[in-house]
Amino acid sequence: MNVAGIDLGQGDSGFVLGNGPVGVLLIHGLTGTPTELRRVAQGLAKQGCTVYVPTLVGHCGDNSDLQATGWQDWYEGVRRTFVGVRQRHQQVFVGGLSMGAVMSMYVASEHPGQVTGLLMYSTTLKYDGWSINKLAFLTPLLMKIPFGVHICSFEEKPPYGIKNQRLRAIVERQMKAGESSNAGLLTMEGVTVRELHRMNAVVKKRMPSITTPALVLHSIEDDITSRWNADYVERKLGGPVTKILLDNCYHMITVDLQYRRVVELSLAFIEQQAHSPAVREDYRQLA
Repeated sequence: MNVAGIDLGQGDSGFVLGNGPVGVLLIHGLTGTPTELRRVAQGLAKQGCTVYVPTLVGHCGDNSDLQATGWQDWYEGVRRTFVGVRQRHQQVFVGGLSMGAVMSMYVASEHPGQVTGLLMYSTTLKYDGWSINKLAFLTPLLMKIPFGVHICSFEEKPPYGIKNQRLRAIVERQMKAGESSNAGLLTMEGVTVRELHRMNAVVKKRMPSITTPALVLHSIEDDITSRWNADYVERKLGGPVTKILLDNCYHMITVDLQYRRVVELSLAFIEQQAHSPAVREDYRQLA
């Protein structure tokens, strides 16, 4: 999909909302869809941002589509979107949900000085939430065994990252019906998990050199990724980090019971960074 010269990935799931001076690029999660970011995108667009949410390569189809791609393919699609957004906006924020939050850090590392701020929602550097099998820490070891990656398969289980019971029922019905463009995939194969581990390893090494200011939002009740992930980002990222822990929601904070709070905090961070003297000085130097 291509809107006014902006590459939004294959299909028609990607979207652009708003028409403001500040550009915001949001990246959905692994096996997820742009839909999981629509509520936040709408909130940001109403307050003067232009929000771009592309579809990652291999997503919004079936598992064979996803397994045919790797993390560098996912990033290449995001990179093309970023280049287009950067040509239209002087100030660009990049963020995402879960794996998308990790990829936003990689974007910042690849484009130093070009990302005004990071919006990191439920950052996923490892699966260690309360609903995850306690033996999940063995997964990276299994991936190193010959053919081990091909015998792994992980199925989404309740509560699917959603505390809102009504919304959870809708998402579960959509996933089981195979509506991947709306609710994402119900299963994730070992090949895909291996790609996530590979990307995380690269990003972890780069984190100390990433000086972009970051907003890190994470639920204290996250069922998929514990607050360890947010704490790790706070400790290791090279730039200033604003970490805020949310309650009354699970992993999918962009759609769950606290999504309005996510919008509110994101807008406050964008307002602060977009008008800070340091940011204006950086852009004068770039010009």
